[in-house]
Amino acid sequence: MERRRGTELETALLDAAWEQLGDTGYGGFTFDAVAERAGTSKSVLYRRWPTRDALLMATLQRRHQARKRVAPDTGSLRGDVIALLRSANHLGNTMAAIVSMRMGTYFQETGKTPAIVRREILGDQPTAMETIFDRAMKRGEISTRTFPSRVVTLPFDLLRHEAMMTLSEVPDEVILEIVDAIFMPLVGIPPT
Repeated sequence: MERRRGTELETALLDAAWEQLGDTGYGGFTFDAVAERAGTSKSVLYRRWPTRDALLMATLQRRHQARKRVAPDTGSLRGDVIALLRSANHLGNTMAAIVSMRMGTYFQETGKTPAIVRREILGDQPTAMETIFDRAMKRGEISTRTFPSRVVTLPFDLLRHEAMMTLSEVPDEVILEIVDAIFMPLVGIPPT
């Protein structure tokens, strides 16, 4: 068996860590369990990540980079939001929601919240929804007034909520309802 090194090894380790987190939640997210799943030793993990928290943050950042959503550009706000939600739904937004639910122990141990972890992972880069909003304003589809951040994140928040409540992929008709019945009227575009 060929020995993995460098980026290939790190990717394998972080993928194993993500699978472990998804299967067992934070309670089973240990160096022993991740090393076993990755087919390596704990020392290989400790050389890269000295703490469980560092391994978790690296795992979540890797997952974010691997699933990073590019803001679609269909030419309309409605089309862009629908395309983005469908993409997120297809790429595993459901799994991310489930993992978030299974991290209760982590939040208790560290005092962090999901919002804090999200900021640590995303930093100050604009989200796909912010990019979509900006384009819609430049096209003149929506007013250039500043919308509250909750309005901008609402489609994703509702998609995430649906995934967490059903523990399954969100049906397309629900995505269309989120966009057409809730989001578009909220930003001043009447339903079609």
